[in-house]
Amino acid sequence: MASPHPRPAPLRPARARNGVSGERGAGAGGEHAAGAAPARQGRAGSAMAAAAACGGEAAARPPLAFSPCDRRLLAVSGSDGRLRVWEAAGSRLRHEYVPSAHLSAACTCLAWAPPGGRPPPDKDGPQRKKRKSEAAEVDKQLDILAIGTAVGSILLYSTVKGELQSKLDGGHDNRINCVRWHQDNYCLYSCSEDKHIVEWNTQTCKVKCKWKGDNSSVSSLCISPDGKMLLSAGRTIKLWDLETKEVYRHFTGHATSVSSLMFTTVKPMNENKSFDGITGLYFLSGAIHDRLLSVWQIRSDRKEKNAVMSFTVTDEPTFIDLTVSEVKEEPVKLAVVCRDGQLHLFEHILNGYCKKPLTSNCTIQIATPGNDGDSTPKPVPILAAAFCTDKQSLLLVYGNTLQPIIEKVSLNTSESHICLIRDVQKVLALKTEVAVTKVKTPVVNSDTKVLVPGIPGHSAAVKTPSSGKEKNKSKRKPGEPEDSIEERLGALDIDVSKVKTPGGLPQTDSFAVLLVQGLESNDSDILNKVLNTRKETLIKNTVARMPIHAVIPLLHELTKRLQGNPYSASQMVRWLKSVFTLHASYLSTLPDLIPQLGMLYQLMESRVKTLQKLSRLHGRLFLLVTQVAASETVQDVTEVNQTAKLVYEDESSEEEGSDDEMIADKDSDENWDEDEEKEEQSDEQDMTIEKEINGDSDLEPENESEEE
Repeated sequence: MASPHPRPAPLRPARARNGVSGERGAGAGGEHAAGAAPARQGRAGSAMAAAAACGGEAAARPPLAFSPCDRRLLAVSGSDGRLRVWEAAGSRLRHEYVPSAHLSAACTCLAWAPPGGRPPPDKDGPQRKKRKSEAAEVDKQLDILAIGTAVGSILLYSTVKGELQSKLDGGHDNRINCVRWHQDNYCLYSCSEDKHIVEWNTQTCKVKCKWKGDNSSVSSLCISPDGKMLLSAGRTIKLWDLETKEVYRHFTGHATSVSSLMFTTVKPMNENKSFDGITGLYFLSGAIHDRLLSVWQIRSDRKEKNAVMSFTVTDEPTFIDLTVSEVKEEPVKLAVVCRDGQLHLFEHILNGYCKKPLTSNCTIQIATPGNDGDSTPKPVPILAAAFCTDKQSLLLVYGNTLQPIIEKVSLNTSESHICLIRDVQKVLALKTEVAVTKVKTPVVNSDTKVLVPGIPGHSAAVKTPSSGKEKNKSKRKPGEPEDSIEERLGALDIDVSKVKTPGGLPQTDSFAVLLVQGLESNDSDILNKVLNTRKETLIKNTVARMPIHAVIPLLHELTKRLQGNPYSASQMVRWLKSVFTLHASYLSTLPDLIPQLGMLYQLMESRVKTLQKLSRLHGRLFLLVTQVAASETVQDVTEVNQTAKLVYEDESSEEEGSDDEMIADKDSDENWDEDEEKEEQSDEQDMTIEKEINGDSDLEPENESEEE
């Protein structure tokens, strides 16, 4: 049977200068790139450098899963909450499913049903032999995808029917971290943040068994090749006996939560000993924020709990695929996609303990050619990679999760570094032109007015139809007037003159549209224009009219700006107040609200903690500044000279006082002067009489002159 994939074009990487590999292979469309000119080699080298520079910038990627065995389908849960199933041959979209609660119950993990599984037979009624057509139909119906959600429920989606088949609920009350199908009895195992592992019966959609898997959250699961053992991992790795639900082995060595588990062998390397189904097997594990992949061996003794070897990569692994070793001499091939967008290929024979970490045999990166006016190549992140059935070719998934590009390549791992040059924009443009859609465009009459849909709150303009011959095809009964479609649509026309404002000033509607556009395009100019507004009413109306899906991006943008200068922070607080006031009901429905607002909460808490100390410091500084200002004011005042420059003394202070009294009592004592003259005359008469009595004569002329 022919393979559904096109024949891969071999890549013959040429060794460039300074140890950087150039690329000569086929593009995503099967076209060969330019030759091995030195300019191309230099461009490939710069492309590899650009691809390496993107490390650490990629955000957490949505879950991806290839269909088992044939790898003909790829399931991707995008950031918009939609599940898309792509065909690996041609990167064509096959199914698209939108869960009813895709905003509140985001997809956290995916798992395809195994092709060899069979549902348990019905116990009721006699058993009969199935026909070939019925058996083929059963095989098609087994093409089911299990979807774990953030609210603790599991959805079973049928890719054949293109609809939701059933829902598993009631087993977990928190985020589902991993789901795994059993190979034989068509059971499903799941683990969650609630520390429990649940065994489901997918026929009855009920819980078969539930037990506590760890003291913290259980992050990953893996079923042994014989189906009798189960690996679970949180901070430690445990091997469970599925019959007794008891721990068979413990493995310790990871400092963070384990994100991936998978068996690498199906038979023990030592064929001399009897095989009990689990002893002697190797399995692989990778952890969050850990650049080492550990390999463990299940031994008969319980003393050895450490890893026997490890593989080193450049960043945290996000997607792992491997070829299982079935015989002793067959090496294990490992493909590891890291968060920085690079792919590392390993090939090693598992033969016991290895002290040093093993490095990759080949590292693959993808970059744009850097033509079209921009000579700088841009890195293209690799999302996933999977080995084909021949174990010699590889399926690469790169681009973005909303419209990924799937390419089958054959690699020569003799080169340690390979950089593939891919024009992603050109490939996407070709795919868009050839894309088959089920949406039919209606035939619009030239006399029909079309109302353009706009964002809620935005006044959309009305397109005026081109002038043409008027055709009246409406059927009217005689004597019964009826409005035409044109007249009815005319009644819905929007008066654009009422929307316009004098001076062309932007209103709340346009601010809401600008804010959404700025958040989606991450345009700093648009965001600065909108967020620097000081009017409270304009801010409230803008937040009220913005769509719901833009609330979380707005909070992230405000959180980023709060970490800037104090002036910008004071402006952003007004927007935060309006967002929390108007959209509190929507934010309370988000299950991941705490991690979404964690940075903002920590930022506000740190600033509130220092508020009291800053207030005390402000008060003390205010007192000091006030005292210093007061002392400077006293020093600036010139001293007044208290020494009198001129002193004038009256002959008699009594006369001065009498003059004052005379002025004060002028109205009451008008005859005071006459009385005084009479008293003086009487005094002079008394003095003359006394002189005569005493015998004093008149003074001599000399004495008189002296007295004068």
